[in-house]
Amino acid sequence: VQLVESGGGSAQTGGSLRLSCVYSGYSAGRHCMGWLRQIPGKEREGVGTLDRDGTVTYADSARGRFMISHDGAKNTLYLQMNNLKPEDTARYVCAAAKQPFGGSCPLTYNYWGQGTQVTVS
Repeated sequence: VQLVESGGGSAQTGGSLRLSCVYSGYSAGRHCMGWLRQIPGKEREGVGTLDRDGTVTYADSARGRFMISHDGAKNTLYLQMNNLKPEDTARYVCAAAKQPFGGSCPLTYNYWGQGTQVTVS
């Protein structure tokens, strides 16, 4: 299993970035995938999830500004970030977890990418 993020960089307040996470080794149809972010000195926090049925949920901090999407043909998960704020500065990581049929996204993830840094000034 491999997850590789890209698309991070620097942006100005109010700007936009789109992160990509190319994955391999598992089926999106049986897994929950998510974006999380890590700010130094703080606990990792979830940004949003895409469950095996295609339902997307967002953290309060992301709702209305960020959008998660998925391209199954490219095995890629995206995070479109708009109206960026300095407090969005973090390392963004994508992750995946096995999701049982009929169940919810697990609280913990099985697979992780290395992350991509986003800096907003």
